[in-house]
Amino acid sequence: MRDAEEFDALYAACAGRVVGHVYLLTGNLSEAEDAAAEAFMRAWQRWQSVREADSPEAWVRRVASRIAVSSWRKALNRMRAHHRAVVEQSVPGLSEDHVALLQALRRLSADERRAVVLYHLNDLSVAEVAAEMQRPTGTVKSYLARGRRAMAGMLTEEHQEGASHG
Repeated sequence: MRDAEEFDALYAACAGRVVGHVYLLTGNLSEAEDAAAEAFMRAWQRWQSVREADSPEAWVRRVASRIAVSSWRKALNRMRAHHRAVVEQSVPGLSEDHVALLQALRRLSADERRAVVLYHLNDLSVAEVAAEMQRPTGTVKSYLARGRRAMAGMLTEEHQEGASHG
């Protein structure tokens, strides 16, 4: 019974954050929910070892990210075809700023996007991001610097374009 209670507590504490993390990586809420559900299922199947991890939440987040990336790779050609149409549609409930942020994140390399999301949106430290990405802290700092610089340029361009149209 203790296992189920501990697992339920983990799920209640972090399911929303895991879905949000994967959503920011993929830009697709349905895929994020599916990946998170699969990751939690795998965590339950391996609960004896997952519960002993330094951070069970990080374990689930990492597995969910890998599931999403794997799914993403399999569907890359399909997504490219749909991407152009989706970007131009407005999504109910998302502000122009949210859409601009998602578009800017999509333009980053996968490593830069992951580092930016983990650090800025999941509030992990550089050391925690490095551990989760299994990269040296200097590499993570480089991903963050390049990602921020690229996004600043993209978001500034979009802001300037919006101002000139208004």
